[in-house]
Amino acid sequence: MNNMNGVKKVSKKSPQQQVVKNAIIYGAVLLLALLAALSLLARQTNGVEIPLSEAIADIRDEKVSELRVEENKVTLLYKDGNRVLTYKEPMQGISEILSDWKVDPNRVKVSVQDPALNSFWSMIVNNLFFILPAVFILIFLMRQAKDAGSAVFAFGKSRARLFTKDSPKVKFADVAGVDEAKKELEEVVEFLKFPEKFRALGARIPKGVLLVGPSGVGKTLLARAVAGEAGVPFFSLAGSEFMEMFVGVGASRVRDLFSTAKKAAPAIVFIDEIESIGRARSIGGFSGGHDEREQTLNQILVEMDGFTPNENVIIVGATNRPDLLDPALVRPGRFDRRVVLDMPDIEGRTAILDIHRKGKPFEESIAWERVARRTVGFSGADLENMLNEAAILAARQDKKTIVFDDIEEAATKVKMGPKKKRMQSEAERKMTAYHEGGHALVAHLLPGMDPVHRVSIVSRGLSLGHTMLPPTHDRYNETQSHLVNMMISLLGGRAAEELVFQDFTVGASSDLEQTNTIARRMVTEYGMSNLGPIASSFLEDADKAMWFQRNQISEGLASKVDEEIKRIIDEAYARAKKILSANRKKLDRVAAELISKETLEGDEFGELVGK
Repeated sequence: MNNMNGVKKVSKKSPQQQVVKNAIIYGAVLLLALLAALSLLARQTNGVEIPLSEAIADIRDEKVSELRVEENKVTLLYKDGNRVLTYKEPMQGISEILSDWKVDPNRVKVSVQDPALNSFWSMIVNNLFFILPAVFILIFLMRQAKDAGSAVFAFGKSRARLFTKDSPKVKFADVAGVDEAKKELEEVVEFLKFPEKFRALGARIPKGVLLVGPSGVGKTLLARAVAGEAGVPFFSLAGSEFMEMFVGVGASRVRDLFSTAKKAAPAIVFIDEIESIGRARSIGGFSGGHDEREQTLNQILVEMDGFTPNENVIIVGATNRPDLLDPALVRPGRFDRRVVLDMPDIEGRTAILDIHRKGKPFEESIAWERVARRTVGFSGADLENMLNEAAILAARQDKKTIVFDDIEEAATKVKMGPKKKRMQSEAERKMTAYHEGGHALVAHLLPGMDPVHRVSIVSRGLSLGHTMLPPTHDRYNETQSHLVNMMISLLGGRAAEELVFQDFTVGASSDLEQTNTIARRMVTEYGMSNLGPIASSFLEDADKAMWFQRNQISEGLASKVDEEIKRIIDEAYARAKKILSANRKKLDRVAAELISKETLEGDEFGELVGK
């Protein structure tokens, strides 16, 4: 398919075509060899040179049958078939030759050749061996460039991939967990199908729809579902595909893309990761208005809302960093609608699981609502990957059906990585057991915390063990008391190490980092400290459009912020040590059971420490 369709197509030659190509190459080589031989033969048949006196004597003795006069030489053809050369004096004409050499025209045939024509053909024959290879190589290189898609001459062509109505279709029924976003895009589909209904009332279709959400929530899948429902050509490409090392290529590709889309209208153009070309201008450097990215962005702005409006061409962009986009790109008239896609809730996860479990032999007794509650915080991509990992795990164990334990192991693997067998000493295993037991016991005894789902000292990823506290329900807001309890639970492992061993390990580094992050945000963003409702974070200077961060607080207030952060963390750590000291026997039981079994499920843990 040509570039009118915006599609790059890689041609694959059949064996017959390859045979023909080889035959042409071998034939060309043989032809060159033949021409080289003829050129050498022509040079050899030019004859040998003889003295002028000998030539005149042979003419008088009537041994010569023909005399060929050229610009600076005379060729003698003898009656016995021999052919010799002799050179005449410069500027000597035919009449002087005949009179001086006493040539009888009745006995010797005399012919005169055109000097210009003779020199031209002589040059061609003598240099044929050098000219033809150069011509052949030039033609071969031009054909190779054409076969490769004329890449040398096609930098400015769009690299969008076209999905037509004959391509595999994705419908809205194949997308779950984003019901609000689907409703927004159903209007776009209806306009593409029935534009007259909206135009009769003076309505204008949104020129662009911006899909915003974290990775894996289904932005690209939803865009393809729009194309599948509307049944129109769908051009898809990533924002980075506009950029090239040559200046002006990005803008040229934008023009080619929109020109192609207009010819195929009604159509949808989907640009994934649009922040790679739609970043706010004059941010990230001091290259001025001639930066390649800015030229590309300027061309997109003109194409979306310029003097030549796009009729029936809808731009769908996807990004997980809307804060980086240029204000001119997201204003009404370009991206009129912003559709936010969040992580799916429990109903959305149940619907996503229903879609992705089709075609897999799951055990009938699996409670999918329980799986949905277990996977709080999972995106649609995470859920699909989890079910795929569960199928792989069951196949590895030669099972005929996939059971709940396979799903549980797959969910843990998706979030924390596969199991790792590390050769740990008994002392290391004991310290890990008390560390993870401290996390779990503190979280279990604190009010308002999520129940312990699993405690393990089996290494996964970079951690030597883990304590899982998945939320029992989707949480969209946080309270100060819950944030404080989270910090106390995170510091429970460190407190257990100090309480039991009077020593510390480096395994608490991740816990300390998370605790510091929560405490700092409580003080600087949420106003949850003795400083009161003050936002004292490092804010971006958006008015000047500078990318670096500027400190918005004085040195005195910054010192108070640090003191508040330390106070909150110290109080949380003291609370964790107090809880573990009061429940030391329970901590010892949990640690001993972990050393014995390595992993405790939530029910087993509850039996050890009580409800």
